[in-house]
Amino acid sequence: MGNGALDPVAAIALVGVLGVGSQWVAWKLKMPAIVLMLLAGVVAGPVLGVFDPARDIGPLYGPLISIAVAIILFEGGLTLNFHTLRDAADGVKRLVFIGAPVGWLLSTLALRYGAGTSWETASVFGGIMIVTGPTVIAPLLRSARLARRPAALLQWEAILNDPIGALAAVLAFEVVLVLRTAEQVGAAVWTLVFGIAVATALGYAGGYGMAWAYRRGKVPEYMKVPVLFVVLLAVFAVSNLILHESGLLAVTIMGVVIANAKLASYEELRRFKEHATILLVSGVFILLAASLDFAALGQLTWRAALFVIVVLSIARPVTVFLALATTKLPWREQILVATTGPRGVVLIAVAGLFGERLTELGVADGAIIGPLAFILVAASVVVHGFTLAPVARFLGLIAAETPGVILVGGSYWTTALAETLKKADIPVLITDPNRGHLRRAREAGIETFFGDILSEGAEMRIELNGYKIVLAATDNDAYNTLVATDLGPHFGRENVYQIARDKAGHVRHALPSTLGGRSFVDEATYNELNRLMWNDWKFRITPLTEEYTLEDWREKRPGARLLGWIDETGEPHFVTEEGDVEDAPGVRLISMLPPDEVAKIAAERENGNGRAAESGKGQDRATSG
Repeated sequence: MGNGALDPVAAIALVGVLGVGSQWVAWKLKMPAIVLMLLAGVVAGPVLGVFDPARDIGPLYGPLISIAVAIILFEGGLTLNFHTLRDAADGVKRLVFIGAPVGWLLSTLALRYGAGTSWETASVFGGIMIVTGPTVIAPLLRSARLARRPAALLQWEAILNDPIGALAAVLAFEVVLVLRTAEQVGAAVWTLVFGIAVATALGYAGGYGMAWAYRRGKVPEYMKVPVLFVVLLAVFAVSNLILHESGLLAVTIMGVVIANAKLASYEELRRFKEHATILLVSGVFILLAASLDFAALGQLTWRAALFVIVVLSIARPVTVFLALATTKLPWREQILVATTGPRGVVLIAVAGLFGERLTELGVADGAIIGPLAFILVAASVVVHGFTLAPVARFLGLIAAETPGVILVGGSYWTTALAETLKKADIPVLITDPNRGHLRRAREAGIETFFGDILSEGAEMRIELNGYKIVLAATDNDAYNTLVATDLGPHFGRENVYQIARDKAGHVRHALPSTLGGRSFVDEATYNELNRLMWNDWKFRITPLTEEYTLEDWREKRPGARLLGWIDETGEPHFVTEEGDVEDAPGVRLISMLPPDEVAKIAAERENGNGRAAESGKGQDRATSG
């Protein structure tokens, strides 16, 4: 066990390594990242004693947490574009205006009769417990691939209720302050109302002012993000000076205003904030977990466990069912939302602050707010982190059981590829702004979208969470490049492909590597691929076995063009010039065969000499589309 203090720079570096490292390991293992971050922080902090934030970072620890939470909530507000609400709007309103007060009441009762706290502590901490943690919900939604509406419900509720929960705690604390000190009721009410009004005005003014300045060109492009950061911190600080924790409301409103301002720079701002938020979420969770005091946890009794059980199994479901009782939302979606309510960074950070203030006022059990908040966050993160995807799958609310493929551009070739993928049970969608290009696909029973894949209509009508791969394959090279570049950050650049451009080999037409998608099918162009179809090439899916390996396939089908493969879990993968195919039993190869190879397979079948792996049964059949 280490007893020496770390240098502040080394301490911050350790936080980054543990936080981002945990997220990367969680991605590789397909686990909830928050679970690993909590574990890493606890091990590095109270277990091994290597890292103590208060000791190693010093007085900056508290302000760093506050600023990080503000930026996290602002980024959450940036994702709340009103057009994403639509069919979920009624549910979100009820979860905020009905669910928040009901949740406050039930959480307070759970604290009073479950954990056995005083009414003062229960009312303050109960207000904070309204929050459901956007820092936890966002990564869970990414990994669970939920359908659009339940995902929107959970995301909007988490982000909007975070500042509301903080303000509810402020309100309860003001009541306790009036009862325990000589402060007048009128003064407390005025402070609260004035603070909320100022926070709302500051948030709106900050967002509107930034949008106006960006739209009028008052801020140069290279300074847009720095200026935004400075204004964000100023709004947060000024609002907090007037009323503690009202800054959370101000920055959330500021984010929502900018999100709905239709700025040309919006995507760049949002993506940068997303990157900053991932770093901050990682850091905050590591800091809070490493700050855990086992001695404080030792103050808790069996009633703390009872409190957690009551909150997760009674308070949360009852709150959601009462809030959504008269809506038209299907019961499956109500159940999913009711059984999903993980808490996150804001709960621990705000709870620790109010715990200290209650203790200073003489509330004896104010000190246990921090430990209770930590075990609630840890329990809810573990439970909901591991149950969200299975519950959603059981309720039929997964966007797609198997991640699918979006083919941008209707053509003879893409329709034939779509038919082949569909026969392999891979969800596939063909999109094209020209209805005539989709005729052949519709006749083949392929799901289509008539419109621009980059439009708001596509975002609203297509369950993008159900797709893993995008292939831009229209006859317009510039449009293919635009689609691949725009969708790269959403799907991951490793999952966005583009057929080769006709003039890519010419220096004056060559594009930088930052534009477009990954290469596909040996740099084949649109005309070349469709020419193969006109020359009677066929698509084929071939399973590999222990007896029939990838090497055997390459030897037997030298003229074939390998497009990709389907792994043992059923997920599709495409081949690039640098990509390697997984060579293992159960893997299925997706390829195109020339006419002579197709004729050779047909002859083998007739003679009964074909290998078992090339028997032509089931989906192992040549298809022309």
